[in-house]
Amino acid sequence: MKNLPIGIHTFSQLIEGNYLYVDKTKEIYNLIGRGGKYFFISRPRRFGKSLMVSTLKEMFSGNKELFKGLWIYDKIEWETFPVIHIDFLKINGKTPGKLEKSLEKLIKKIGREYHIETDPESDYKDVFGEFIEKLSRKNKAKVVILIDEYDKPIIDHLDSGDQDIAIENRKILKNFYSTIKGSDEYLKFALLTGVSKFSRVSIFSDLNNLNDITIDEIYSTLLGYTEEELLHYFPVGDTNGEKIEKIRKWYNGYSWDGKHFVYNPLSILLYFEKKRFANFWFSTGTPTFLINAIKEKEFPVKELENTEADDSTFEIFDIDNMEVTSLLFQTGYLTIKKKKIIDDETIYYLSYPNKEVRESFLKHLLKAFSEKDFMVSRKYLKSLKLALHQNKLDDFFASIKSFFASIPYNIFVSSREAYYHTIIYLLLRLSGVSVYPEKETNIGRIDAVAEGENVIYIMELKIGTSEEALNQIKEKRYYEPYLTSGKSIMLVGIGIDPSIRNIADYISEPFQNKLRLCRE
Repeated sequence: MKNLPIGIHTFSQLIEGNYLYVDKTKEIYNLIGRGGKYFFISRPRRFGKSLMVSTLKEMFSGNKELFKGLWIYDKIEWETFPVIHIDFLKINGKTPGKLEKSLEKLIKKIGREYHIETDPESDYKDVFGEFIEKLSRKNKAKVVILIDEYDKPIIDHLDSGDQDIAIENRKILKNFYSTIKGSDEYLKFALLTGVSKFSRVSIFSDLNNLNDITIDEIYSTLLGYTEEELLHYFPVGDTNGEKIEKIRKWYNGYSWDGKHFVYNPLSILLYFEKKRFANFWFSTGTPTFLINAIKEKEFPVKELENTEADDSTFEIFDIDNMEVTSLLFQTGYLTIKKKKIIDDETIYYLSYPNKEVRESFLKHLLKAFSEKDFMVSRKYLKSLKLALHQNKLDDFFASIKSFFASIPYNIFVSSREAYYHTIIYLLLRLSGVSVYPEKETNIGRIDAVAEGENVIYIMELKIGTSEEALNQIKEKRYYEPYLTSGKSIMLVGIGIDPSIRNIADYISEPFQNKLRLCRE
């Protein structure tokens, strides 16, 4: 295996430095060879977008020898086109004024590299259009525009809570990108990448011929490593062995079409560099506004493991409408696991991509909902798992009640049943117990099903009495799907008292014994 390109996103540097390059040139050829002109693709952070943009830059610049040994080397005519590469990681978007100046300065800098002077009195938008036209005329060729992380001047301010600056920066970017359509006669190809797909009205209303390929099946493996690529480029050993299964469980599972699945590139590179499993991608940063949106909108966290969506979910994201499911999908915390077409409508089923994302995200949420560091929560999790496996419900609920009692009053949503559901779900899931939240039956939805070594616990939680909760389990026969499990079934009703911000009591009943008594 060659040297691993950790932190390197420049194609020429990878090739000339003899770093590992997972050959994506066939997928890139499918993009540039299909006759379209304006493309947009969104992917989560650290997913290879910058490297793809850099690769396209070298292709359109005609640098054929960099591609020697790669799939595309002898597949295209190596023409040379002038390229405008705008990387928003290098743009100052701290204020609207700085964003305008930084854009203007960058375009003029690229102009000087091509020995083209632009009107010094032109603003950021006019200088962009002027430069495109002059660049095309001077080179007697159409221009390629590659824009990487187009949304960074907006996303940065959402995360810091400066929504007003995000809105002003959105206006500037809308004006800037509108220049692309106005320069159509001078353009060969244009690609924009980013983390989020903002609605067409807010950003791309003038660029209405932009082809969003984010969830198109044909481009589903353009970014990320497929399993075939993993096995070909990395020393994973026996494909049927424990090693590949564990790698798959930790880092595979991202999909944008529900059919083709890929590994996160950063996590794979760091795993083979450090030779250990860890939350590599997640540790690069979780947006604060994402956690805040979940809390403020009281989004039911336990439903994230099986969320339904339609096409509108991927179109309505905007500063003024932070729809949680769309936000989680675009930032990489949810992915498409499968899709079905029902009456000509496509239904998408979303869930966490893999173990790395699920466990890391849930730990982050538990901290946000309880203000406890995860190392403090760990002792509760160990006792919960042990209590359930040993069928000691008194110990189990003693730990949960202790946890609730330690949550600061100022963050407690005591009157909301969903808050208690969320805390109990997070504790169960992170304890390592097999848990199935919001498990659907033919006549209802169970709050939680937890599976111990020999017992299945069917739990219902109510603000009210434990008897009311237990009666709902019985009335709706939540136990029926588990009658053939081979394990004992325990029905557990949980009563919540908002006045004490805690569990008031619980009542449990072994279902199999009850059934036997009824038969007698």
